[in-house]
Amino acid sequence: MGEYFGDVLSRAMSRRDVLRGAFYGTAVLAVGSCGGSCAEEPLSFRTIYPNNEDRITLPEGYQHNVVIRWGDPLDNGPALDWNRIRQSGPTAQDVDRQKSCFGYNCDFVGYFQTPDNKHLLVVNHEYCNPEIMFPIPFLTNNAPTPGRPTQEESQLMLEAHGLSVVEIRRKTDGSWEYVKGSSYNRRITGSTKCEITGPAREHRLMKTYYDPNGESVFGTLNNCAAGKTPWGTVLTCEENFHSYFGGNRANITGDDAQLISSIHQRYGVPGSFAPYYGFMNLTDQQNRRRFLIESVNGEPKEAFRFGWVVEIDPMNPQSTPKKRTALGRFKHEAATYAIANDGRVVIYMGDDERFEYVYKFITKGRYNPADSSANMDLLDEGELYVAKFNDDLTGQWILIAKCERNAQGQYTITPNPNLPEPFRSDPVLCYINTRGAADSLGATKMDRPEDIEWNPVTKSAWVALTNNERRGASNQPGTDRANPRANNVMGHILEIMENGGDPAATSFRWQIPVLCGDPNVADQNNKLVIYGQNASSQVPAISAPDNFVIDRLGNIWIATDGNPSSSRLRKNDGVYVLNPFRRELKMFLSGVPGCEICGPEFSNDWKTFFCAIQHPGETDTNEPNSRWPYGDNASTPRPSVIAVWRTDGREIFA
Repeated sequence: MGEYFGDVLSRAMSRRDVLRGAFYGTAVLAVGSCGGSCAEEPLSFRTIYPNNEDRITLPEGYQHNVVIRWGDPLDNGPALDWNRIRQSGPTAQDVDRQKSCFGYNCDFVGYFQTPDNKHLLVVNHEYCNPEIMFPIPFLTNNAPTPGRPTQEESQLMLEAHGLSVVEIRRKTDGSWEYVKGSSYNRRITGSTKCEITGPAREHRLMKTYYDPNGESVFGTLNNCAAGKTPWGTVLTCEENFHSYFGGNRANITGDDAQLISSIHQRYGVPGSFAPYYGFMNLTDQQNRRRFLIESVNGEPKEAFRFGWVVEIDPMNPQSTPKKRTALGRFKHEAATYAIANDGRVVIYMGDDERFEYVYKFITKGRYNPADSSANMDLLDEGELYVAKFNDDLTGQWILIAKCERNAQGQYTITPNPNLPEPFRSDPVLCYINTRGAADSLGATKMDRPEDIEWNPVTKSAWVALTNNERRGASNQPGTDRANPRANNVMGHILEIMENGGDPAATSFRWQIPVLCGDPNVADQNNKLVIYGQNASSQVPAISAPDNFVIDRLGNIWIATDGNPSSSRLRKNDGVYVLNPFRRELKMFLSGVPGCEICGPEFSNDWKTFFCAIQHPGETDTNEPNSRWPYGDNASTPRPSVIAVWRTDGREIFA
């Protein structure tokens, strides 16, 4: 285990010095790096403020509409009967319909334009809310009621996960609608066959009773944030995969039992939410339970086949999703690209859990903009790094391992020589147990690193650190310069400035542009601080930054996940915009009760802003606290994707 930087700092400087240096030490560097293309004009819209209304709130001059909702059919068949499912539960026919209907809890939203000038959205479906989807009472005393979920409920939830690819079209009034029955429309679910590629393919820990060669897996799950590649594919991220696996690690037997159990423990397998999904109780044609980690009747190694970045080709509905194991295995929240100075592709990634790490992957090959097909396997070879943030506002990318493939398809893996056993003798473990490798190399433990986006205007990477109320608690890591707040309930935003502005650099400088909070509270630990200055009382409060999108002027659009918490703002989540050149923050959109805002995205002409309204109405009870998008006449809120546009037809940020 690496030394915590909180311990380093306690010897080196006072907390006051830490805060001052993190804010002021390099703040001017970002402003000076925009090369004359900065967003020098102030944000044009009038800010809104956090609220608790059961409607979407926007600034004056903007409108929105719902593009697609859970259960809408992607084929020409009927919609999923979500209202009846809520009243009486799903049937086998409902399970079958869910395979062709828009999934639940939409997260990432990616916009694409096809070669024939069609418009596509690729949307992740992260998880399910059975207490809202299915008949009351699903919960009793904060746990599933005995006998729940039923087999059909579990099967429907399995098919409601994954992704949707859907064609959309703009109407004359600026709104958008989806195209039912489009040939591009596609559902990828928890049962869709995916190919395993890269260095972990065919490793013994990847082989299961139904896939003895370790080459393929059924499904992709807990698809949270994602990224787009310059060659037109999506890198969808498997985040909290542990939630679906049940059983007892003590009941793992046979070869590698101790190794399997120790890695599962590091990743939180089995998960406490497994009873809510019931996947561990589903049996297959071999009368086995692949989500049960026990050796008898289960599959201890199935969990190793989740936690990856999965590449999807939205242009080809017949293509097979590929789990790219060279990018490492952890609870992925982001996989966003930048092109290095020499043409290699860099993928930035966050591991969304308290005290986890920031990673990046650099391809061996170079991006070929003239031939998309030449790029399709770029992500199977390269170098995997983890970040260390130093107390002097510099940092290093520490190599975990390098993998290369020969003409026969065999891999040579070169692990970091400082790694202990068993990583040296079995270097594939660098990819299967990436967290363990990062632990050994002394990487910096961060406050839930989520989305990481490369800003081509500032030529820097922006990191969302959502929150970490355990920072500084008893028997937990203390504060450090990159994570300066104990009990960090509000979260913060960090900027990485790679040396020479090159994403492939192995050293960098960094700063904290935003410590999130409320400008009108007395507690400095929860106060909004922008570039080292307490924000004025007129700046909207913000907490729990989650996902980013960067507009063409370099402004950072920030979607939040956690404003409603009683320890934070007690207001609906929303979308905020930071102009890093004027150091200006405004709120652009407020969601509805219980929801988080996900997947901020722009159309290619910058005139439409898309985002997902995930889990509207989510509470700790069987009764949702929102009726959106229908109002009081509906019993079941539905996760949806919305489009926002200016009424004057100009670019969204004009």
